[in-house]
Amino acid sequence: MKYPKYLLAFTVCNVVLAGSAATPYVIGSQDTTGQRSPMAEEVFKNVQILKGIPVDQFMSTMGFFSASLGLNCTDCHVEESASNWTRYADDNARKQMARRMMLMVNSINKTNFAGRQVVTCNTCHRGNPRPNVMPSLDLLYSSVSGDEPGDPIQQASGQPPADQILDQYLQALGGLQRVAALTSVTAKGNYMAYDDVEKSPLEMYARAPGHRMIISHSHSGDITWTFDGRSAWIAAPATDKPVPVLDITGQDLDGVKLESEVSFPARIKQALTNWRTGFPTLINGRETNIVQGTTANGGTATLCFDVETGLLVRLVRFSNSPVGRLVTRVDYSDYREVAGVKMPFKWTVTWLDGRSTYELMSVQPNVAIDTSRFAKPAPSRQ
Repeated sequence: MKYPKYLLAFTVCNVVLAGSAATPYVIGSQDTTGQRSPMAEEVFKNVQILKGIPVDQFMSTMGFFSASLGLNCTDCHVEESASNWTRYADDNARKQMARRMMLMVNSINKTNFAGRQVVTCNTCHRGNPRPNVMPSLDLLYSSVSGDEPGDPIQQASGQPPADQILDQYLQALGGLQRVAALTSVTAKGNYMAYDDVEKSPLEMYARAPGHRMIISHSHSGDITWTFDGRSAWIAAPATDKPVPVLDITGQDLDGVKLESEVSFPARIKQALTNWRTGFPTLINGRETNIVQGTTANGGTATLCFDVETGLLVRLVRFSNSPVGRLVTRVDYSDYREVAGVKMPFKWTVTWLDGRSTYELMSVQPNVAIDTSRFAKPAPSRQ
């Protein structure tokens, strides 16, 4: 079975750690057919701590553990789980320790921080299986920071309002009139996941204001990402996902919607609320303006614009979970002009349990796309 390096999958976890998040996280979701997304304990066996959260959030919490401890899936699960999803339910000493640690962290937050999620696994572990009790002198005197520019901020003193930076962005793309005139695109290109050895062909269909479908034709089977304007899903082979079609829910769904709307950013100012501007920072050695907003379900999204070009180079968003922030980053590059509008022909999505790179080779603007393209995808054929 092929699995992402940082997918700690399944059954670390029977009680949701209620009251542990500084910002409420959304429990459950419905797709456009009115069906409720299944909870983790309805899909997986031996769930003991993280009951009552949707499957997509449960999987992301596994990625949070993995990233916090610097471990792989089978480091915490039995070795046989690498080729059999059901074996993730098997108990072992590390999973039992993880359950105790979650309860300990929850107790610390309740006792000392009125239930706010101040302490998480990452607070102590910082990418190590065992917390380091001795400071690193190299890190102390290093100018390199591994922190994402995505922490919640207030409007920074002396910085321009977010509207001004967003207006500059729209102008850099080609101007609001041209941006608004681009209403759909179809494209072909390549896709490559973190652990893939070669690229796979992809097709993309996108339509304003925020519909998008991408399908990658990999050797193990098709992977389909779909957003119909309200709901989102991922359909993938059993080698890649534990369920045939994974519902995206809550604050992560907000994030998918934002990423789709970036493809047609004429209404970018309405995509988020409570816009604020932070202090500029360096990303890949270039000065970048930081603009942040809040999603409909209370998630936080940060947009990073190159000061010189005005173009969007990075989007960092996170959703709240019972164990910590589930961060996703999208890096945009290789802007080219399509119908008078600059659009990124390459973007890389990095999250706690994987990384995917999308490259467009050819793009057709303003073509008719049938609504059926954005319907809930069927399970992947292998």
